[in-house]
Amino acid sequence: MLKILQKIMAVGTVTENWDAAVPPARARGRVAPAGGPCAACGACLAVCPVGAITADGDSVTVNQRVCIFCGRCVERCERKLLTQTGDWKLAELGGQLLGEAVRAEIAKTLGRSLHIRHLDVGSCNACDFELSQLLSPVYDLQQYGIDFVASPRHADLLMVTGVVTRNLTQALLMTYEATPAPRLVMAVGACAAAGRTFGASYAVRGGADALVPVDVYVPGCPPKPQAILYGLLLALGRIEQA
Repeated sequence: MLKILQKIMAVGTVTENWDAAVPPARARGRVAPAGGPCAACGACLAVCPVGAITADGDSVTVNQRVCIFCGRCVERCERKLLTQTGDWKLAELGGQLLGEAVRAEIAKTLGRSLHIRHLDVGSCNACDFELSQLLSPVYDLQQYGIDFVASPRHADLLMVTGVVTRNLTQALLMTYEATPAPRLVMAVGACAAAGRTFGASYAVRGGADALVPVDVYVPGCPPKPQAILYGLLLALGRIEQA
């Protein structure tokens, strides 16, 4: 017991604020135009594995929900008009949360408490590993009054990871119906947010919003734990969207 107390005193507090961590230099985030006219060569469009890039004349747009941050477009662009940033604050509100009246009602009902039921509908488990880190001493999700529950009947928010597969379609719909209103749905990762990561297949239904209404999208492949926490706080109205 004495050794445990000595270790606790030596280590100190490891928990950090949700936005305090500085991403390492190798961390990949938003792909953004670096300025200048596009040559319209189509190289970035051809190399993008998920079709996240669209071109209109001399301008290029990157759909952040779809993008998996692979960096191929940045490498292929001869004029270096695309840059890979470390920006991870990409969560965005959608669906019913766009209505301020509804958002205010949800905040009034949930207060400072939020219970989450996580459902993997066909992921590679990368997003799931990031989710598990939210319960570590570093991020300490519970300090915000947020925690995971085992049953959707006890949940306020349904957190979906993975592209929706045919085999798990029923599980998603039944879990959504079992979550009491007013319920929220968060799509975590490029698979759940857009559903294009694994391409077109008879086994794939698409993103989560193809079957259930999604209120918060957290892009990334996978998103950092801070990005997921940012999306949760955004849904609760604790912070404003950047």
